[in-house]
Amino acid sequence: MLAVVNLKIHYGGIAAVRGISFAVEENEIVCLIGANGAGKTSVLKALARMIPSSGEIHYGSERIETLPSHELIAKGLALVPEGRGVFARLTVAENLMMGAYHRDDAHEILADLERIYDLLPRLMERRAQVAGTLSGGEQQMLAIGRALMGRPKLLLLDEPSMGLAPLMVEKVFEVVRAVAAEGMTILLVEQNARLALEVCSRGYVMESGLITLADSSAALLADSRVRTAYLGE
Repeated sequence: MLAVVNLKIHYGGIAAVRGISFAVEENEIVCLIGANGAGKTSVLKALARMIPSSGEIHYGSERIETLPSHELIAKGLALVPEGRGVFARLTVAENLMMGAYHRDDAHEILADLERIYDLLPRLMERRAQVAGTLSGGEQQMLAIGRALMGRPKLLLLDEPSMGLAPLMVEKVFEVVRAVAAEGMTILLVEQNARLALEVCSRGYVMESGLITLADSSAALLADSRVRTAYLGE
């Protein structure tokens, strides 16, 4: 579903990503792990066309590296950004409907809204509440729900556990597992390497803008380099 070839990202004279290649198959959940500053978030922003990059980005049968970001959601690619990025002054329900802004199938939109409420019952309880007053975990659930309202084929998840209490992290990743079980293809960026590798089938390790390791999650969890650098062992 996704193939990235020689992706490079610069911020001025600083090379944030220095020519990486990787792939995500359909119905697969894959993670990018690494320390802060490794370039993980920049990769997702480049895939969503939020920042300029060079290299090839193949999405399905198309190359999308020259497309504007607003066209990608209609093609089935959605980003849940780092920091959640909810519309703080809109209600939960209004935020969710914003995820379907490009759609005109009103009946199906309402059906999807009910499906999101079934998947995320906390949002149903809070549907009339202003999003800026939600807890961090509730906002993360809202950001995921908003992305799902676009009916994506590929979901880009950027640091969904960041800043959340352990119990809320567990709840958010229950949602990630449930969405993956339905067949959603997911590319996950996550600083919590153990959590990411336990959820995903494969992983890539990024260091200083390069991919330094790539393997199955089981192999990476057993790798002494990963255990020392990212698992605290």
